[in-house]
Order: sequence, then C-alpha cells, then structure tokens
Amino acid sequence: MNSSFFGDMLQTIADRGRAMLAGRTRRVSGEARTATLVERCEDLLSIRGEASGTALAREILIDFQHLKTGERVAFFEALSRIFGPDREALRAACEAYAHEPTDAAASAVHEAAEPRRQELVRRLNLAPGATGALVAMREQLLDSLPLRPDLAGVDYDFVHLLSSWFNRGFLVLRRIDWSSPANVLEKIIRYEAVHEISDWDDLRARIDSPDRRCYAFFHPAMTDEPLIFVEVALTRDIPDAIAPILSRERTLLDPREATTATFYSISNTQRGLTGVTFGSFLIKQVVEEISRELPNLTTFVTLSPVPGFMRWLAAEREKPDSPAIEPADRAALAHLDDPHWQGDPHKVEELRSVLGPLAAHYFLSARTKHGRPVDPVARFHLGNGARLERIDLMADLSEKAIAQSAGVMVNYQYVLADIEKNHEAYAEAGEVVASNGVKRMLRPEKARVLAAQP
Repeated sequence: MNSSFFGDMLQTIADRGRAMLAGRTRRVSGEARTATLVERCEDLLSIRGEASGTALAREILIDFQHLKTGERVAFFEALSRIFGPDREALRAACEAYAHEPTDAAASAVHEAAEPRRQELVRRLNLAPGATGALVAMREQLLDSLPLRPDLAGVDYDFVHLLSSWFNRGFLVLRRIDWSSPANVLEKIIRYEAVHEISDWDDLRARIDSPDRRCYAFFHPAMTDEPLIFVEVALTRDIPDAIAPILSRERTLLDPREATTATFYSISNTQRGLTGVTFGSFLIKQVVEEISRELPNLTTFVTLSPVPGFMRWLAAEREKPDSPAIEPADRAALAHLDDPHWQGDPHKVEELRSVLGPLAAHYFLSARTKHGRPVDPVARFHLGNGARLERIDLMADLSEKAIAQSAGVMVNYQYVLADIEKNHEAYAEAGEVVASNGVKRMLRPEKARVLAAQP
C-alpha cells in the first residue's frame, strides 16, 4: 500500500473541509455584518441628538462601503422589509381621515404613509460627504434591480429624496478650463459619454482652445464632482457633422468672429442619479452664461447623437406592416446589415434617400407608451425648450455612431424667446416643436397623418 497516496488524499480532504468551513464562516460573518448594520440603522432612527446621530450615520456609510455584493443586496432587502411604512399607524390614520377628512387628518395619513427608510436616508445624509455616498449607494441599488424588482420601492424612495436634493435651484454652473483642479479635469475625461476624450492633449484642445468652452453643473454637497458637463464649439455656421468639430487640425476661430455656439457633448456623470431630473432649462442657463461673455453669438444649437435610432429601426424592419417603412425601402435598408456599408459610396447614397424620411418619422411620430418621443436625447432637449431644427445624415461615421444611429445626428436649436413656450408645448401635450425643414422630410402621406392628429 502506498502510504504517500493515502497521506495526500487525507491532506486533500482536510484542505477541502477547511475551505468549506471558511466559506461558512465568511457567510455567517457577512450575514452578521448586514444584521449589525441594520441594527445600527434602527439606532440611528431612535437617536435624538444631532451630534451622536451624525457620528453614527458616518459609521454606517463607511461600513456599507465595505459590504460585498450579496451583503449589500441583503441590506437593501432589509430596507424594503423592515424600514417600510408603519402599516398599523397608516391603517389608523386612513380610518381617522375617512371618519373626519380634515387637513390635520390628511397630514397624519401622509406622515404614516412615508416609509421609515426615507427618514433613515435623511439622517444618513447628515454625515460629512454623505450626499455623494448616498448617490453611490443608489448606483449599487440600480445594479441589483434587474434581478430584484422587489426592491423597486426602495429605489422609488431614493429617487424621491434625491430629486428634492438635486433640483436645479441647488446646482451651480462653473466654467471648466485648463486652470480647473486636476481632479475635476480627470473626471471630465473619465465621464465623457458622447465623444471619447483620448488623452490630456485631447482634453486641452476641447477646453482651452479659444473657440471652445466647457461648463459643468455642481452640487454644493459634491463640490469636486461634476454632475453634468457641456462642451461647446464656437463656429460661424450650424455644423452638420462632428468630425470637423473634434479635429485638432482645424483652423482656430477668433471667438469674436463666431455667431454660433454648438453644444456638441452633454454628459451626465453620476449613474446613481439616473432618473433624477435636474429640472428643465439647464441648457438655457448655459446659453445665458456664454451670451454674457460673447454677445456676438446669435445662434445656439446642439449637434446631438441619436442613440435609439438603430434599435427602433431594427424593430420596425421586423414588422411586415411597419407604418414607417415602405416596401421600396427594404432593399436599401438591407445595406445596414453590412458592418462596413459606410465605406461604399453606392450604399451610402441609397441609404441617404431612405434614412431621412425614416429619421423624421422617428422623431415626429414614434412614441413611447407614455406618449413621449422614443429617443432619450430628444426628450431631454425638447423638455429643455429646444426646437428640432435639422436632421443631419452621415454626420458621425464612427463605429459607435454607425451601430447606434446609422450616422444620423440632430441639431436642436435654443431660441431664448421661445424656450418657455416650447417647453410648455412639450410638457403639456408632448408636442415635438420642429422646423419646417424637418417636417418636409416626412413622406407626404405620413405628414398628412401627423397633421391630422390632435
């Protein structure tokens, strides 16, 4: 008998046993950490002194950051299960209101209906640096939602509170230039979501050239974290393609000779604030800021991506009776199945003839189930009071843009005198305020259908 063989086998069994025991210990330890954190949250809600509450809130947020993924999900489960509304108090308040519907009774219902986790998050926000930590916490909650839709109530409460903390009245607009703090400049590079910034030289070309500007919105509680930043090109005319704007070899323009400010990149930087509206008129504030510096500017437009166009078009192509696609379109649209179609001039011209009317249909007629434009960038700019000014075909031939929009980009125009009126038309009736040029891109029968709609 080979004693070495049996010794190795016993050693292997022992090693596996220790690994299994260590795994159980880690699980118990993780459960214990989550349970302890939940208990400390209960303590935070019971504390009356602000100083001790602030110290405890800080400790809770630090401990949360050290939780592993499963432990964080367990913590969110506890927020959902344990820190909801007091159901007995709510039932009693509803009965009291039904018996005597006074303002005081209504206030009691409102107070009883509020989940305890909302007050918990408010108290956590007392800690130094808590606002940014809670935004990060909400980002981790968003990661859990696709597999845990039962946590939607917790997310609703985060959105409710963050929406009040991050409304436009609290936001501060600052210009970003080469003298801005290095940590802020680094975040501009990291967070650029529309047109990637390749390096520090590329960043300097975008923010330090005389015919370029960059502005960012900050929150007083997150002074080094840009929430939204806007990159601006100063030009003589409304641009219809992105490559000349991004080119470092372009001829620089004296800002005093510019007539047009083009917002070519608008990036939201905090994923934890997804779905939290900062209010309307953000771009109006940038327009007013740059107008004070350069009163010679008369036109304010965007050159915007169309990130949902190809997804919508693919769905329409699957429909044999699509209201947007005519039978004669399908041969040209088949070119989109070639990943390199943009390099073939013949295919480009055939696609140009059909993409224009389809893009006009996409913006003017296609709607979500809530009656809003399907394109998220359109919803942002229309909600901010812009007019859909022009659809630009073959405007961005980068790999990303070809995949998302078949190269289509859009100019939204901000006319200061019309911003509030356009915003109200969109907010009240979902109206897409568009130029005659865009409307003429619709095929006549589609235009008649659109004109007949109330």
